[in-house]
Amino acid sequence: MTNTIFQQGRIDVHHHIVPPVFREAMLNKGIDKVAGAPLPVWTPSQSIDIMDQIGTETAIVSLSAPGVYFGDVQEACRLARQCNEYTAEMRQNFPNRFGFFAVLPMPLTAEACKEAIYALEVLKADGIVLLGSTNGVFLGDSRFEELMFELNKRKAIVFIHPNLHETSENLGLTTPGFILEFLPDTTRAAVNLITSGVMERFPDIQFILAHAGGFLPYIAWRVSLGNLISDMNKNAPQGIMTYIKRFYFDTALSPSPYAMSALKELVGTERILFGSDFPFAPAPASHMQVQSLGELSIFNETDHYKIQRGNALSLFPQYHKANEEVSPRPIYQQESFGNKFKRWMTQPIIAIAEKKRSK
Repeated sequence: MTNTIFQQGRIDVHHHIVPPVFREAMLNKGIDKVAGAPLPVWTPSQSIDIMDQIGTETAIVSLSAPGVYFGDVQEACRLARQCNEYTAEMRQNFPNRFGFFAVLPMPLTAEACKEAIYALEVLKADGIVLLGSTNGVFLGDSRFEELMFELNKRKAIVFIHPNLHETSENLGLTTPGFILEFLPDTTRAAVNLITSGVMERFPDIQFILAHAGGFLPYIAWRVSLGNLISDMNKNAPQGIMTYIKRFYFDTALSPSPYAMSALKELVGTERILFGSDFPFAPAPASHMQVQSLGELSIFNETDHYKIQRGNALSLFPQYHKANEEVSPRPIYQQESFGNKFKRWMTQPIIAIAEKKRSK
């Protein structure tokens, strides 16, 4: 790990808050765990303490699952507003230590649009946090089209955090949800954003996937076989792999050589961002993640700087230091002519295969 990172400070894009009003709402409903992890007792000073210990200068904080909607529309809107205003005030009280992704009253589209506009334009949130699914509805669903339009219009940065989908909750497994079932939620949401056409229609939204994208890096080639299935490829005209490579991915709870090797092979090092998952990943886990990430020989010194600070600055240049150079965001990858030609040539074969399969 380079001294430069510590001198300039990491930027943590996956760092949670548990505002008092949110904790009270959860406990009043008898919810004291999030996907099997105990709901932490949290204060801003605790975040700053761990940030100072591991060399993080700025944390872009967010609310975790299960979000703010518990069946009451007005309560969800009120809770989202209270959490966002709390976080905006926290950022003001601790300049350059905190940024924030605003929470929305999902899956209520009209109300979510209203809160997103307020958070981005009035509170000046750094972005929006959305759960992969809310009440069983995944991102990419057509009912969220208006929200995607508003976010795209404002070139919003959207942090996608997993939730527990009802199919995961009903499996009857004893493994805590945050260990395993969070990962398919992210993966399902990412693939649905591609195959529903959201990423094609709204290219100005920058999506960050939590936990190294769930299973997506590992199954990316398999998902790209959807190019051979008309129901999957009709909304992804540039080829599914092209859209997969447009996501950003954070390292939270994923800084292993296995996950990072797959991720580096998939997107290089320009789209990987540091994440800690504090306080759900407590202080010892934060230290362990920093150590494990720093020991990865697959990344050179330049890579480590980009992952732990430089790439985040390209998304959040407002946190740069005086005289610090900020690299531009990666240019959207376009599908190569060769791949496009290959896909075009296979269309008649696909049509014949699907016709035979339907008989």
